[in-house]
Amino acid sequence: MIDVRPFASLGAFNNEWLRARHHFSFGGYRDPARSGFGRLRVWNDDEVAPGKGFDPHPHRDMEIVTYIRQGAITHRDNLGNEGRTDAGDVQVMHAGTGIVHAEYNLSETPTRLFQIWIMPDRLGVDPGWGTRQFPRSGGLTLLASGRHEDATSEALPLYANAAVSAATLADGESVSLTLAAGRGLYLVPASGSVTINGVAVGERDGVAISDEASLVIQATGPAEIVLVDIAL
Repeated sequence: MIDVRPFASLGAFNNEWLRARHHFSFGGYRDPARSGFGRLRVWNDDEVAPGKGFDPHPHRDMEIVTYIRQGAITHRDNLGNEGRTDAGDVQVMHAGTGIVHAEYNLSETPTRLFQIWIMPDRLGVDPGWGTRQFPRSGGLTLLASGRHEDATSEALPLYANAAVSAATLADGESVSLTLAAGRGLYLVPASGSVTINGVAVGERDGVAISDEASLVIQATGPAEIVLVDIAL
């Protein structure tokens, strides 16, 4: 099943510095039909104004992946970690036994990002944070993973049976992948549009995919996609 969730149908939140769209129930947005996808609980599409951001706040027992679409974000936490993640790159935070962090856009232009929350397989792990630059050349790039088969990869580790990947596709370029039984895929074009097994998906739409053994994702113009492979 390929369930397209148009961008216009997503939950919304706006204030003086944050413009957000919610793929799943979050904050004041509640939709029982969109309360998660497997262990994927949050996919927020955020735009953070220059000089603004999320002040220090706590998390616990959650794997939080931040993919920067445009601009940059600067992370600080109570463990002493501090770093900047730029467009196209990713950071992973293990909330574990508890972490307090802040995320700021310290640049002069808006930062646009995807914030993805995945429930961990193990509770009470040591909290932590990491960021890494990844090449964008040919096919899908594995960004973060907790799957057993990815244990020796260069992906940032996750304490969850999930994998986050991204690809930059030229017009007409395609990638193919298979889905194992009991797994699903949630995909969002960060820019541009694609077809998935012939089904049209627009920019920043969400797509929940299950019970599809094989997939062909083809760009209909230049496109950038982000996807999560997750146990259902």
